[in-house]
Amino acid sequence: MNNSDHKTLEQRFKLPIILVSILIPVVVAVLFSVKLKDFGIEVEPLSFLPPIYASINGLTALLLIMGVIAIKNRNQKVHERLMTTAIACSVIFLVMYVAYHMTSESTVYGDIDGNKLLDETERLNAGFMRSVYLVILLSHIALSVAIIPLVLITYVRALANRFDKHRRIAKITFPLWLYVAVTGVLVYLMISPYYAN
Repeated sequence: MNNSDHKTLEQRFKLPIILVSILIPVVVAVLFSVKLKDFGIEVEPLSFLPPIYASINGLTALLLIMGVIAIKNRNQKVHERLMTTAIACSVIFLVMYVAYHMTSESTVYGDIDGNKLLDETERLNAGFMRSVYLVILLSHIALSVAIIPLVLITYVRALANRFDKHRRIAKITFPLWLYVAVTGVLVYLMISPYYAN
């Protein structure tokens, strides 16, 4: 591939990356607020999914770390497979996350009685950890939106053999993606005591 071919590949993916980066958060936000029961579709809540998609987040974090180790050991093929698998895991996570929220009510941190409201006692009981949880959750959500174009651009630059540009953006993409994956697990661990109350 010559230099103009590299640019052509990057240019060809520019619009799809922009569209996907906008569409995924919008579609997820819309689907997150849609409940199948509101359309007369009676489906059992998919309450078994949160530990599965939290585990997929954990697996994604491991794949990312292993991918960095592989490339530092100059094993490009293993690195490529690990990164591709990490992207696939992120897509699987997203599908499960949306499916869960389309069939289940959101869980409120600190809601001991399960009425989706925090009374004064529950708020006091949750204490400072509720603020910690909300900070982690909000940063996780914000960065999960921001990471979409970064992952796609990083991946396309590798496909285009633009490894100089790939390495530069990967130094930003990797820590943010790792943070999103790890905080996905933390969010689950923190909220899980309040599931099914």
